[in-house]
Amino acid sequence: MLFNRLELEEILRSIKSRSHNSEQLLANVKSWLEEDLRIERRIESTLDKGKPSDRNSFVFELLNADKIYHIDHIKTICIDYRLRFLDTKYFKSEIPAAALGSIKELESAHKTHLEGYKIMAPSRMFKLEDKNDPMLFAPIGNGYFYLIHKWGRDLHPLRRWIVWPLKNMINLLFLILTLSFLATLIVPEGLFSKQGSTAEFLIIFFFVFKSITAVALFYGISLGKNFNPAIWNSKYFNA
Repeated sequence: MLFNRLELEEILRSIKSRSHNSEQLLANVKSWLEEDLRIERRIESTLDKGKPSDRNSFVFELLNADKIYHIDHIKTICIDYRLRFLDTKYFKSEIPAAALGSIKELESAHKTHLEGYKIMAPSRMFKLEDKNDPMLFAPIGNGYFYLIHKWGRDLHPLRRWIVWPLKNMINLLFLILTLSFLATLIVPEGLFSKQGSTAEFLIIFFFVFKSITAVALFYGISLGKNFNPAIWNSKYFNA
């Protein structure tokens, strides 16, 4: 053959040798890796310890307005979907590397160290003290938070309706009344007397209502359940 095939690795090595000293290149790479590891460990430590802070020094021109949320917005969604909004130190699941990467990018762009991280997620994902879904936030100040990263699966589309009875006492009472009425309807007519009557229906309804109420109270008290507005930012599992 008149021409030998080109070896790309050799060409690449030749270009590198003309522009960088090998030892200096290794030193630069090592220094960069060590600095990146130091930053990552600092971030992980801040997330684990949950260092409190109500604001961070952001460059507002660099913030994405679509990722800024007020505490009232967060409270509303937590109450509607029975979620908690707590410091990251209570989060028991692993925070993914992608979230750490998002934090490093944000800190680098804004030239700051972020603190006061909070996570919005279902209760089961937190280490709660005795008394599908996470979203990581950092405080901006004045009740506003910046959404840094979201991971995991989205919430079940019916979750809002599944937890609707636990939103407040009125919702729970409405559910109990509805279940009691439906349960009364399936009781065979004339089961307790030869001829069914409105009075018999009301007596059965009252008995079923008391039974379902007793079950609901037992479930709520024994498991330490409370309504959504009382738990959305509580660190206690039986708040």
